[in-house]
Amino acid sequence: MNQVYLNGEFMPMSEAKISPMDRGFLFGDGIYEVIPSYSGKSVGLGPHLSRMQEGLNAIELSMTVDHAEWRDICEKLARSNDGDNLGIYIQVSRGADSKRNHAMPVGIEATRFAFAFEIPPPPKADKATATRYEVSATRDLRWQRCNIKSTSLLGNVMHYQHGHSRGHHETILFNANDELTEAAACNVFIVKDGVIATPLLDHQKLPGITRLMLLDMLKKHSARSVEERVIHRQEVFDADEVWLTSSSKEVAPVVSIEGCPVGTGEVGDVWLEAETLFSQHRYEY
Repeated sequence: MNQVYLNGEFMPMSEAKISPMDRGFLFGDGIYEVIPSYSGKSVGLGPHLSRMQEGLNAIELSMTVDHAEWRDICEKLARSNDGDNLGIYIQVSRGADSKRNHAMPVGIEATRFAFAFEIPPPPKADKATATRYEVSATRDLRWQRCNIKSTSLLGNVMHYQHGHSRGHHETILFNANDELTEAAACNVFIVKDGVIATPLLDHQKLPGITRLMLLDMLKKHSARSVEERVIHRQEVFDADEVWLTSSSKEVAPVVSIEGCPVGTGEVGDVWLEAETLFSQHRYEY
């Protein structure tokens, strides 16, 4: 598994070369996406590419995302790399300038890169076999443009490491007002008395594609009440269920936060409904 795409060409990973003057390397000046693909079928490719365009617009990188072109690139990477379960990583940086300057250069060509990597099979809607996530909680110290899926991920990495170093799977984040934002690499949902809630999107949260898809599925196929609203820290600790959502995890049940059990400390029935729904409709987007 070593075929990659770089600036219009497919090549072995060992032959892919990017300039050390590339602004993605020097400044994290770029946008990325990760799209799951199972047995050649991608999950949420259209929404992922739309979000990539929104990110490029937000950082003023004037490149139009051609959905047909990128779909073809992803399909070729999936075919040329072994494995039924693949993640397709796409990154677009502003490109390589002749000098290092904080000001955004004009007239340089963007660097476009993509590769495939093995991922686990899609999660199953099964309470007995579901991965049970134990997480940390801390103050959100990242920058104020978390709605942009930038390659500048050091803040997220440090928050993730906060949980990882304590033997936890993730870190849930709260802002200075003790409002839930998201997790280091996931969006967050809570369930209380059968009602599903997740924070409203703003500059503090990434507009996750799994979040988007799940909300749409719940709206179309579930009778449960779903709220997008401000969620306070105590609500998270008092919730009956807490979920993490991301492209790699889909809908993941959290069973403890800071060592305290979520609800009964077991995988919840509402999670089972949500993951069942997601598994039935994951390829429709």
